Parts: sequence; structure tokens; C-alpha cells
Amino acid sequence: MKRCWLSAIDLIVSCFFRSKGSRLAVKKIGRPIESLYFCQVLINSFQNKVLEAGCDEAGRGCYAGPVFAAAVILPKDFYHEKLNDSKQVPEKDRDLLRAVIEQEAICYSVARVDVAEIDSINILKASIKAMHLAIHSLNKKPRFLAIDGNRFTPFPSIKHICVIKGDGKYANIAAASILAKTYRDDYMKDLHTSYPRYGWASNKGYGTAFHREAIKAYGLCEHHRKSFNINPDIPTLF
Repeated sequence: MKRCWLSAIDLIVSCFFRSKGSRLAVKKIGRPIESLYFCQVLINSFQNKVLEAGCDEAGRGCYAGPVFAAAVILPKDFYHEKLNDSKQVPEKDRDLLRAVIEQEAICYSVARVDVAEIDSINILKASIKAMHLAIHSLNKKPRFLAIDGNRFTPFPSIKHICVIKGDGKYANIAAASILAKTYRDDYMKDLHTSYPRYGWASNKGYGTAFHREAIKAYGLCEHHRKSFNINPDIPTLF
């Protein structure tokens, strides 16, 4: 196949289409066809008939630290071109988005479940509990919940839908993913000051090569999740 090069077009293009709550973001995906772009639709909410909160968690797969969750109710006309699944957004943009979401959301809440409870009830139940805590703390009661993922325990008197990879489909879930991620990252950076040997300021408690090597060298500390059986032969520090 003949390769197509359109070197005159080498700009980041952003165009946005608004229709019934939808937002169309056109992003450059690169070479060798320099002008090739893809379109990603991010819809504000799963439905727009009643007040809806998007919910997501952060830190479920980490070796250390709490699991965080957020619930966010956005205005129907909310839009930001950088909003996406938090894993797809650079850290500096996540911090920017957090400020925008906190400023413009109808309401939001962030909650966490700590390591001891994760080890006691398991990480799935802890993640769902964190989402329930966040929903319960909203200062406006939603009538519908859009949950990222495929597992959730119904919240009393509020209908819900689980959406696999919902943080890349719906703005309210994406906003929740941004808040859960940034709040948890800040928490792990604070823990890093007391436990610098594990590199939590950068790895945020995930099982990176550096973190695994640090565990081998220094053992587990009180903030590691023992139920994850990271390495049963490694002694603890407490």
C-alpha cells in the first residue's frame, strides 16, 4: 500500500460537536499518515432525564495504600476537551481537570477505604464500599448512578447501571475517575515522605519493578496489602 504523507498538516486538531449531551473530540493519532485522526465521543451521562452521578474508583490493583472512590454530578452542559479516563490523561492535565470539576460540578464527593479493611473484606468489597461512601456523602441525592466496571452492590433506593470502561464513555464517570485518581495520588505522595524507600511519590503504590525490589530489600510495611500475597516469604516491618 502506498504511504500517504501530508506534511502540511502537522497540527494538533481539536474540534467539538455538541448534540444531545454528546461531545466529539478529534485527536491526532499520528504517523506514517500524519493527517490521520480519530473521533472519540464522550457523552455527559448515561441518561439525562433525572439527576445522575458518575462513580469510579482508583487504586484497586495497588500493592499499597487505600482504595479511593469518587461520585460526581455534572451540569448537563459540562464540557472539557481534556476530560477522559484518568489513565489516559497526563498528570498535569489531571490536576487541571480536578480543579475544573470541583469548580463546576453540581456536587462531588471522594471517599476511601484503608488497607486494614481491604485486607479484612477483600479489595472488591472495599472498592464498592468506597463508592457507596462517596455516593452517601453527596450533598444532592442522585436518582441514577453510572458505575465504571461490571461489579457493584446496589445502593439503597437508587437505580444504577454498570458500564465497562465507562470512564472513557461518559463524562460524569470520567470526572469521578479524575477525582479518585488525583486524591489517591496526593495521599500516596504524603505517605512517601514517611516511607521514601518504596518510591510511592512516583509509583503511587502500584507494583512497579522499583517497588517490588524495595519490598524484597526492606520488607512490607503497615501500608502494604497483606491479603494480596505480594510475597509471603518477605517479613513485615511491624
